[in-house]
Amino acid sequence: MPREDPTGMDEKTDSRSRPAALADVLGPLAARIEPALAAALDSPGVPAALARAMRHAALDGGKRLRPALVLLSADAVDAPARRRADPTPAAVAVELVHCYSLVHDDLPAMDDDLLRRGRPTVHAKFGEAMAVLAGDALLTRAFEVLAETPEKALATDLVGELAAGAGAAGMIAGQVADMALCDVPPGEAGRRYIHLRKTAALIRAAIRMGARCGGADDETLAALSDFGGQLGLTYQIADDLLDATRPAEALGKTPGKDARAGKRTYATELGVETARGQLAALTAGACTALDFMGPRARRLKELAALLARRDR
Repeated sequence: MPREDPTGMDEKTDSRSRPAALADVLGPLAARIEPALAAALDSPGVPAALARAMRHAALDGGKRLRPALVLLSADAVDAPARRRADPTPAAVAVELVHCYSLVHDDLPAMDDDLLRRGRPTVHAKFGEAMAVLAGDALLTRAFEVLAETPEKALATDLVGELAAGAGAAGMIAGQVADMALCDVPPGEAGRRYIHLRKTAALIRAAIRMGARCGGADDETLAALSDFGGQLGLTYQIADDLLDATRPAEALGKTPGKDARAGKRTYATELGVETARGQLAALTAGACTALDFMGPRARRLKELAALLARRDR
């Protein structure tokens, strides 16, 4: 009997078309984005020291998951060609915001980490003041990239999506809650409050931005948004499990820091096995949200399944 697969694909009949690993899906998508990301960081007038810190933060590392989700969701939308737009600027902007968030997360006042993507964090290499400024520069450059989108109505929508996902009611609210700087409910409600914002908000924004570039109608946009929220939670749970079970050389960052700091992770509050059960249920739910899209959602579902069983 083939094992149960949340993508709805039969392992026996579709094994030849399955990617062997997460890198097989994300690698080609990252290759599409990397030149545009590097070009976005090659802006005239930027001081050389700041440019070096920004490039250290954003280039030559990372899975490029969020820009990949922009590209895949744009591709999954079944819309007339006249309604479609190049999703590359949106993908670049999302990654710039993600990289800014990592720079600031690693600061001594936040998670105080010296290792990111297997390399020194920006403040460890360039100093704390430069790290703050490099993060600020990456964030603002993201919105500059979106402002250059030729279709101005689309540019407005994309700016709104990214600002909401990364802003005071989105990712930043999650960080405030994660650091216990505001009141958060106990139990599952509290965990969801933190991680739907800290992690899922930017992932959902990436998917919605891709859908808008693809010309999605309201029904498709809502389904992809539902998928994005659940996928964001699965990504966080998988991250918590890896942090609890994998060494630094496998993760490319310091493991166990959240548990030592008393952070509210799925692994620490639920235990490894219960967290794995939630991971499986949320992955299945995310894929079900896209069932009405038929074969066009295949690559998104495939990615969700691979993310749930990633090893780094």
